[in-house]
Amino acid sequence: MKKFKKGQIIQHQGNTHTKVYHVQSGLLRSYTIDKNGKEHIFMFAPEGWIIADSQPGDVPCELFIDALEDSEVTVTEKEGKTIEHNDLKLIKRISVLQKRIIMLLSSSAKERYEYFLETYPNITQRVPQKMIASFIGITPQALSTLRNEKASGK
Repeated sequence: MKKFKKGQIIQHQGNTHTKVYHVQSGLLRSYTIDKNGKEHIFMFAPEGWIIADSQPGDVPCELFIDALEDSEVTVTEKEGKTIEHNDLKLIKRISVLQKRIIMLLSSSAKERYEYFLETYPNITQRVPQKMIASFIGITPQALSTLRNEKASGK
């Protein structure tokens, strides 16, 4: 059991080998700060909740975690000695979802579209454009504009 004081930063964005925090008492939050210095809260973790950045192993994390109240927390390692194949799939899925939420909160439509193309390079011709627009949180018309700008090199 570890105690954190209100306002204490437990994890900084960019840290590696981050931990999993199980809140026994108090309140934690995870958040990111975008390139303009704006804070975007990812989630809150009250008593009984677990909070962690989803990045595996030695990959730099995307989230800050801090204590919103004096808190008592059980801190554990993210990964054990052996990770099952299905665990790796789940970790990747959670990581992609975390990145998507952060991008929906803090990135431009163009950045979200570029991330979609990087994450799902083989499905752009397999799903309707309206689904891609929905996924990145814009209208089909706005997606059409983005695609035309990208095609013309803007």
